[in-house]
Amino acid sequence: MALEDYLESEVVVAVAATAAILSPRARKVLRRGAVYGVAGALMAGDAVSSVVRSAAPGVQQAAASAASVVEDAAQRARAATEGGGDAQSTSSES
Repeated sequence: MALEDYLESEVVVAVAATAAILSPRARKVLRRGAVYGVAGALMAGDAVSSVVRSAAPGVQQAAASAASVVEDAAQRARAATEGGGDAQSTSSES
């Protein structure tokens, strides 16, 4: 093999992977990185679920409040249309 064959990307990747697999120090670093990565992902998941759990009652309260506002507006609209319809019928009867 010529020197330029050793510099091809596939060969470089294969050599680096082999060195990482065979080197105890590299395996230790990779294992530690994997452990820290998983631990970080678990902590982030816990933080997100905690925020969601603490926000849920507030969202439910806001939804209930919005529903009561909408219901109140609907009742006022019904009363206005019923009252307006009565006023129109009495003015047309005269």
